[in-house]
Amino acid sequence: MEIKVLGPGCANCVRLEKNVEEALKNLGMKATVSKVTDPMDIISFGVMSTPGLVVDNKVVSYGRVLTPAEIEEKIN
Repeated sequence: MEIKVLGPGCANCVRLEKNVEEALKNLGMKATVSKVTDPMDIISFGVMSTPGLVVDNKVVSYGRVLTPAEIEEKIN
């Protein structure tokens, strides 16, 4: 599984990344988690409002910080 956090590195982007790590830990799953900070790369996903969350190349959320529980639902 590949998870990408889209955003320029703002506080909300950092919080979303931490919540992703917590969700993975809660589920006992391993995944490749990466940050996408280049604006053109973010736009290529069709995301205009960050932070964004991409799971296996599918945008599952943008414009808000998901809680670990919400992320767990998106991963499952």
